[in-house]
Amino acid sequence: MTDSSSAYRVETTSRLAQWRIDNLASCTYRKSDPFKIGKWNWHLAVEKSRSLLIKLYPEVSSLAKSNPPVASFIIRVVSSLGNRTTLAHPVITDRQIKNNEDFVWALEVPLTGKFIIDVEFLDLKTASPNGEELCSIWAEGETQRESNATAVTALGRMLSESIHTDIVINASDGSIGAHRAVLAARSPVFRSMFSHDLKEKELSTVNISDMSSEVCYVFLSYIYGNIQNEVFLTHRLALLQAADKYDVSDLKEACHDSLLEDIDAKNVLDRLEHAFLYQLPKLKSSCMQYLVKFGKIYDLRDDLNTFLQSADRDLIFDIFHEVLATWKGF
Repeated sequence: MTDSSSAYRVETTSRLAQWRIDNLASCTYRKSDPFKIGKWNWHLAVEKSRSLLIKLYPEVSSLAKSNPPVASFIIRVVSSLGNRTTLAHPVITDRQIKNNEDFVWALEVPLTGKFIIDVEFLDLKTASPNGEELCSIWAEGETQRESNATAVTALGRMLSESIHTDIVINASDGSIGAHRAVLAARSPVFRSMFSHDLKEKELSTVNISDMSSEVCYVFLSYIYGNIQNEVFLTHRLALLQAADKYDVSDLKEACHDSLLEDIDAKNVLDRLEHAFLYQLPKLKSSCMQYLVKFGKIYDLRDDLNTFLQSADRDLIFDIFHEVLATWKGF
């Protein structure tokens, strides 16, 4: 028997929220428990009148009043009886939402039995301090803020201006000057290279043939503390590989956390494979949730079939185990 509290609970992962409605016959209005996406707590509500109204709005708070969210999102209603059918609202872009009347979706199609309200947040913005422009809360980037300190900026100039470099990094398509002390301080692998009688110590060169000079420079920029957040986001997967190879644990964690933030239908299978390859448990769990618990696996049948033909056997086993466990729970 379903716990009565679960009727109001909204499940969330990354930027996705789902509210499962089992039966509306006994009431004309239902409001969900608050759920957190971004900086705000949100509510979903359903109201039966001449049509079925679905509302999305932030919980009343000082934050919502002083800095209401400007949201871009996709909202869908998925019927879970018989053939899985989906009704989708046109994409909402940059809609400021202050109260329960700012976004209302009136459904003319009658819904009976079980259905799911599915909200995928594409972006959340707030007004800048001077009020002139909107700023995405997901583009603020800890890496960029931390690199603004004067000392870190000076360290970054050592790389960008090749100040007293003492070692050369040979990438697959070019070379970059760097500093032994900085590399050794940031990576146990580099420290080992320069501490033992290896050819890297003798020749003052490090060969990284599996990395382009562009990616190598981005990797070094992170190590030196002057990486820009947009560049970080563009090269996350390549940086994850470099962080794993050279044991830069904070970079690996930064990539892990960042890849958790924007899982969607286009990247979830690729993210799942990287999570398995580099042993990223939170990312793997979130991808599994997105695919199985939130039902997106039904929308990716063709891509999933292709994926399963080349994926690691252990990963395939994990996927099927998750599917079976979820089905068993229904």
